[in-house]
Amino acid sequence: MVPPPVPLADGITLRIAAADDAEALADAFTRNLEHLRPTSPPRDESFFTADGQAARLRDQLEQWESGRRVPWVLADGERILGTVALSNIVLGPWRNAHLEYWIDAGHIGRGLATRAVRSVCRTADERLGLHRIEASTLVENVPSQRVLLGCGFTRIGMAPDYLHIAGAWRDHLLFQRVLNDRPVP
Repeated sequence: MVPPPVPLADGITLRIAAADDAEALADAFTRNLEHLRPTSPPRDESFFTADGQAARLRDQLEQWESGRRVPWVLADGERILGTVALSNIVLGPWRNAHLEYWIDAGHIGRGLATRAVRSVCRTADERLGLHRIEASTLVENVPSQRVLLGCGFTRIGMAPDYLHIAGAWRDHLLFQRVLNDRPVP
């Protein structure tokens, strides 16, 4: 069942990504290329095309159908202003997922990331029955760390050489949010 869109601010909604978002995603990633470069893995030119995003969306939506990922977009009408995802969803006794997000450079500082992450945490708890969400940030990405801490995450450590970002293996701070202490169904 598709969760309904969640209003975030001034006509901006958080909704599940759709196959027809490919062109708008290509535009969003192209528009934010320099903004995202310091925190993103190297990307092939095809990533920034509608065809590249269509292939990526097909993969993400297949993962959604299999229960391994939930991909959202922040949308202002047809324009995409960022994405949020729960990935690597594992049920059973772990009931865990990894949180990923980014916000358009022109909309930073408006609280959109915080509202989107809070909404995703609610969905993870109430609809997906997850127990815990983890996230990581580059050590120097203080704004993202503020979002996580403001959404109830706690810092649980540091992982040296955690991800290959911007051409090098980079250290990341690790965060988690325990959503509930319900027994496993």
